[in-house]
Amino acid sequence: MVLQYPRGHLLEPLPILMLERPLMTESPTATVDPNSLHESIDSGGPVRIVDVRTPGEFESVHIPGAYNVPLDLLREHRDEFCAHLDENVVLVCRSGQRAGQAEQALREAGLPNLHILEGGMLGWESAGLPVNRGADRWDLERQVRLVAGSLVLGSVLGSIAVPKLKWLAAGIGGGLTFAALSDTCAMGMLLSKLPYNRGAQWDLQNVVTQLTGGPSCPAERKLAWSR
Repeated sequence: MVLQYPRGHLLEPLPILMLERPLMTESPTATVDPNSLHESIDSGGPVRIVDVRTPGEFESVHIPGAYNVPLDLLREHRDEFCAHLDENVVLVCRSGQRAGQAEQALREAGLPNLHILEGGMLGWESAGLPVNRGADRWDLERQVRLVAGSLVLGSVLGSIAVPKLKWLAAGIGGGLTFAALSDTCAMGMLLSKLPYNRGAQWDLQNVVTQLTGGPSCPAERKLAWSR
């Protein structure tokens, strides 16, 4: 029921315009579905695909024409990339989580025209779209599950002989809980620095040169980590 008040009444509602206030909200993250991205690539659209997974994951499977810039290095050198990227940028990872972190870092540095591939490489492959494949490697998320699970299992079994080992399992559980709440993963960042995940030697200048001087046609792009 809407209450009606005589004009001039102390409880008469204020004019709507006086109640309106601009809301301070973050810009929503722009996403692109795999099929739309594939169509844009085929049409020769001005788009740069930046894969922020580890070099090992990238060498295992990646979108043709993508550039590999691991998340930790992208964060460290984001100003250099922002100074040279003037096209639409699509960020890619396994499922979208790391791409979201990369998008936040680049957006904070002032880079516009950022998009995240919906579903990451999992979504791209599920759509049956073309990929380049190399040596099969475990993705980073799978490595985290293996290491965390092994540590928990080992500490629980070991606590039979050394009771204090149970606190290691508790610490791992707490770390995983914090990772979920903060949308970060310290264990994943540590594992990404292992030789297994690093692949070829990363060269910032080489990647920047390819991003800025390479041809726009996806078929002619050189990969930053190709061997």
